[in-house]
Amino acid sequence: MIDKQLVTQIVEDFLKEGECFLVEVKVSPSNEIAVDIDSDRDVDIDTCCALSQYVEAHLDRNVEDYELQVGSYGLTSPLRLPRQYRKFIGQEVEVLADGKKRTGVLTTAGEETFSVEVEEKDKETRKKVTRTYTWKYDEVKYTKYNLKFN
Repeated sequence: MIDKQLVTQIVEDFLKEGECFLVEVKVSPSNEIAVDIDSDRDVDIDTCCALSQYVEAHLDRNVEDYELQVGSYGLTSPLRLPRQYRKFIGQEVEVLADGKKRTGVLTTAGEETFSVEVEEKDKETRKKVTRTYTWKYDEVKYTKYNLKFN
């Protein structure tokens, strides 16, 4: 099986000079390699193609065959890194934590925690109130950008 750390290092070497950053590398037992990258702006197809060619140039198919997929991290995919959270500050997100889904505006994203302002009904007064929830990244099951179509 192809070493995940090797693939990760190859990808990071390619990305170190640009705007893009590595989100995740997966390597299956059958050598299916999936590389997800993101950027503070947009990831274009040319960057994905160039990264794919770079990885292929650094892995030898004669030693071990593999399947390679390089893609940009999707808007509907859960956020994984603090850098991705910072990208969506001021945007509406959905958070699943403590068995509850909450939707609100992402207000802060530090290295260890993030905060979301949620409008909800107060149980006692039955009036809408805005509450700020703060979680550690590892306390949430997922956080997703709340993509809306008008």
